[in-house]
Amino acid sequence: MSTRRIALTVNGTRHEAEAPVRQHLGDFLRGTLGLTGTHLGCEHGVCGACTVLLDGRAIRACLVLAVQAEDRAVTTVEGLAPSPEALHPLQAAFCANHGLQCGFCTPGMLTTLEEFLRDCPDPTEEEVRVAISGNLCRCTGYDSIVAATMEAARAMREAAA
Repeated sequence: MSTRRIALTVNGTRHEAEAPVRQHLGDFLRGTLGLTGTHLGCEHGVCGACTVLLDGRAIRACLVLAVQAEDRAVTTVEGLAPSPEALHPLQAAFCANHGLQCGFCTPGMLTTLEEFLRDCPDPTEEEVRVAISGNLCRCTGYDSIVAATMEAARAMREAAA
């Protein structure tokens, strides 16, 4: 299989590595860079478990080739927290509101919601439900995820004020 040397910034750190030209970004992040927070579920773009931010926008890492991320910025769930000692407000709210159970969907939910709250800092519960409608969760029933998102939105607005 043909490979290509690519350079990209992941969670603020520049990486250069060989990537098979047909390897999707999710496998590159997990296998090559060892960032296993990005989960691979359906590998068809349906479940949302592999959602990461590419140049700040939520994308399915199973639908984008690693070579397409050349010279771009990727943020995974590992890159959301401001430091190893502190959680992102979404991460803290998910913990406080039982927004995670098995945890498989959580990284994709968090990255999806990071973009959503940046664009919609004062959402309604219905807007949150629409925002996560492309992310499947088999454990929570979504109510705790919505509650966590509403709490995180309040915390983020207060921190910005």
